[in-house]
Amino acid sequence: MKTIKQMADDIGIDKQRVYRYIKKHHINEAHHDVGVMYFDEAVEVVIKSAFIKNTVSSEAHHEAHQTTSNDTVVDAVLLMLREELEAKNKLIEELSATIKNLSESINAVHKNELAETIIDGNKRLIEENKIKNRGGIFKIFSRKK
Repeated sequence: MKTIKQMADDIGIDKQRVYRYIKKHHINEAHHDVGVMYFDEAVEVVIKSAFIKNTVSSEAHHEAHQTTSNDTVVDAVLLMLREELEAKNKLIEELSATIKNLSESINAVHKNELAETIIDGNKRLIEENKIKNRGGIFKIFSRKK
């Protein structure tokens, strides 16, 4: 004959769980001595088999649940990372387009500045030639007189 504590220690669980199982299933003790209940071998076998079966079933369920939970967490993390990657790729595309537009604008400004410089240089040359030609014409006319 064993006590609740002894059965719980044999199974490796808390004595409170064994006590609750006994009360829930209305199992009567074989002997009662100074507040300590003693149970016979038949009750011990029933209790041990119930908890061992529950433990194996619980472990299998826990493992399956844990695997499912892990898969769910991994799927959620993967989804989050995919969305984040898509957002970053979109941002990279937008920034690349902006850089390209800025580069084209800068090139256009430089081409305009270069064209203006060339035009200004040509205008100066034309003005200088006009002045030189006037001077030559004045010399020709002033010699003939």
